[in-house]
Amino acid sequence: MDKTTHPYIPTLLGQLNEGSISRRDFLRKSTLLGLSASAAYAMAGIAEPIGAARAAAMPKGGNLRIGMRCMEIKDPHLADFAEKSNVIRQVCEYLTITDRNNITHPYLLEKWEVSDDLKSWTLHLRKDVKWRKGRPLTADDVIWNLKRVCDPKIGSSMLGLFTGYLVEEYETGEKDDKGNPKKSSRLWSDKAIEKVDDHTVRLNTSSPQIAVAEHLFHYPMFILDPEEKGAFGAGANGTGPFEIVEYTVGKAAKYKARSDYWGDGPYLDTFEFVDLGDNPSAGIAAMASKQVDGLSEADAVQINSMKAFPHVAVYTVETTQTIVARMHPEVEQFKDKRVRQAMRHAIDRDKIIQTVLLGAGTPAEDHHVAPSHPEYAALPKYGRDIDKAKKLLADAGFPDGFEYDMVTRPDPIWELNTAQALAEQFKDVGIKINIKSLPSAQYWEVWTAAPFSLTAWGHRPLAIMTLGLAYRSNAAWNESHFSNAEFDKLLTQAEGILDPKERSKVMAKIEAIMQDEGPIVQPFWRVFSTVMDKKVKGFELHPSQYIFAHSYAVATA
Repeated sequence: MDKTTHPYIPTLLGQLNEGSISRRDFLRKSTLLGLSASAAYAMAGIAEPIGAARAAAMPKGGNLRIGMRCMEIKDPHLADFAEKSNVIRQVCEYLTITDRNNITHPYLLEKWEVSDDLKSWTLHLRKDVKWRKGRPLTADDVIWNLKRVCDPKIGSSMLGLFTGYLVEEYETGEKDDKGNPKKSSRLWSDKAIEKVDDHTVRLNTSSPQIAVAEHLFHYPMFILDPEEKGAFGAGANGTGPFEIVEYTVGKAAKYKARSDYWGDGPYLDTFEFVDLGDNPSAGIAAMASKQVDGLSEADAVQINSMKAFPHVAVYTVETTQTIVARMHPEVEQFKDKRVRQAMRHAIDRDKIIQTVLLGAGTPAEDHHVAPSHPEYAALPKYGRDIDKAKKLLADAGFPDGFEYDMVTRPDPIWELNTAQALAEQFKDVGIKINIKSLPSAQYWEVWTAAPFSLTAWGHRPLAIMTLGLAYRSNAAWNESHFSNAEFDKLLTQAEGILDPKERSKVMAKIEAIMQDEGPIVQPFWRVFSTVMDKKVKGFELHPSQYIFAHSYAVATA
């Protein structure tokens, strides 16, 4: 080990040798602390995996078509769904990459170094990366992007991740229409993001943070060309493997391969996303007729219909993808926490999993922390309890229940089916839910404004990431409008704790707050699946639903 190796690495190695952590845990934690993947695998005594897409063995040329919704993209730094980020990712890239095993690696970075106290992250850029238009990628480019996503005027969800260590909230001196002080955000220091040299950036944080490298792989943390000022469309400049030549919302995205790409691949000549609309049967029909070579996502019903197709391969991956029925606590019907508790006690999770997912999921616990998250804390389980739910509603002033609208979308179909299953079960405690299914484009215009809505949340390798995005006060993606000072304080504390076992002690308190007064009903964790034509080579299903087209190829014979 050299002098830049984080001092916690020997502790991790000792834990590995004594058997208190698994090899995967060692790989994950040590690489987050800046140890190279090669060194980590060597220390763990296992061979570093060889990628499926070895250049010499991959077919070259051809076109690949994947069915996926093509949504409006107003700004890459505002990307809020995997579909949007998949369109952008083929052109613009991230500083890091978290693989399907939840191990984070450098990408546009060559490496990073972390200080002993987790408050200084030194990011070393690769020196061989060039923008498609020819100039080299520099520290100035990276700093422009980092500062831009930290600007509250942009509205990026990165603020939710960066708040507490790079970004601080402050009172503006103004008041809202209810007389409460207005707040905004800013970098906590003018030295928070520092240029060391032309290829080195240092993040100086106000508090310890373990997940910086993983945050840099979040949906919208693309490195954009500063000259384009956040614009994206046909001809956009990027460091990525493809040039986007056409993008039509609701129809298609088309790309051509770069011949001078700095990384591995691309092996394809051209690549397309094809928008097949909301109807799940359209995906089945498109695969049957070979209109497309794969889908970005397929639910259990679609999989059952397509698995018998002779040319189709099915892929599945364990994930922390989920869905939440979330309530605005300021609304009359939901402002008493006993109502929110009642709705949690009203549902039968196992029945919903069998009905909606055909068994392809596991029960959730209403705190958005999965058993597969390293910091998960096991709290006492509770099941459906109709009598308790009715009593909680009566105590909150709703002895006869109430009626309310739930906003959702029809695509993918499992989301609408979940809404219907929840509504049926809420009936048993006197709550009548009217489902308002909006076309996806309309849904995303109101998803944070609707008082009661059903929203799918993608995979995150750490629970502290999801909680920071979805429930930290004033975060851009805080769709539930949940605000709890103790929750925020504990979350910031958890983000700075290296040892997952110690972090889980804080997480137990966070989970308890969510179950007591949190804004969500969370029925399950979903197994993610999709299909590809067997002629597609190099495909691996990523738990985040990310598409990496430069790694794929198409066999012609």
